[in-house]
Amino acid sequence: MSTDFQQARIALGQRLRELRAEGGFTGRQLADRLGWAQSKVSKLETGRQTATHDDLKAWAEVVGQPHTAAELSARLRAFESGTRSWRRQLAAGHKPVQDTLTAEYERSTVLRAWQNSTITGLLQTADYARHIFSAFVDLRQSPRDVEDAVRARMRRQELLYRPGRKYHVVIWEPTLRALICPPAVMAAQLDRLSGVIGLDTVSLGIVPFEASLKLPPANAFWIHDERLVIVEDWHAELWLDQPDNVALYLRVWETLAGAAVYGSDAHKVITRCRRALGTV
Repeated sequence: MSTDFQQARIALGQRLRELRAEGGFTGRQLADRLGWAQSKVSKLETGRQTATHDDLKAWAEVVGQPHTAAELSARLRAFESGTRSWRRQLAAGHKPVQDTLTAEYERSTVLRAWQNSTITGLLQTADYARHIFSAFVDLRQSPRDVEDAVRARMRRQELLYRPGRKYHVVIWEPTLRALICPPAVMAAQLDRLSGVIGLDTVSLGIVPFEASLKLPPANAFWIHDERLVIVEDWHAELWLDQPDNVALYLRVWETLAGAAVYGSDAHKVITRCRRALGTV
């Protein structure tokens, strides 16, 4: 969980504690009035649990300050926008998430991406994307709109051919060998990667197995125009726009990119991964 998120949750908890004290309630008394376990009140006040908007409204009403509900909800929305849980994002399926990302890509002229587990969406084939979406639909038990999501992702790839944009993509070699799809699908995906080498809008780097790494190849992330970083984790995406966070991820990206090979050397790595599949 990001430090910014946790600090904001702690600050909200402090505000809740102030309102409880102003209302003359102990933690146990407030819990009894709300019909909650006392531990929930404690966790909310210490920033160990995230309140819902309904929780905040009920809290404000019970302590006799219903007018503060709007303030509390505004605080919650502010840090919810930075941490976007998959459960909440995928409530209507994968396509709306893809549409939101496409809008962000439309705004961006320079993108830097680090991928350590899957091929970045901008360079995926439709078959590869279909297997990725299907896997996450099963994992997260979200609405099964796989084909709509694939079409939305493929439409975003039109940005690769617009002049004035640059996509700097760095991928770890194990990503090119991970059989999260049938070998034939992976073979076509590797052929697709070979085909984008030399495209004037794309700089594709591959970090080989044998490369010396100055940093661990941790979570995938995308940097949009040095103004926004999107980091992907199992439970959520983090959308980070604080300058110090963006600067940190830029340093991470530059370090990992420095270990990559490009051009004909990148093509050689892709070719050896392709041969390892044993497909025609």
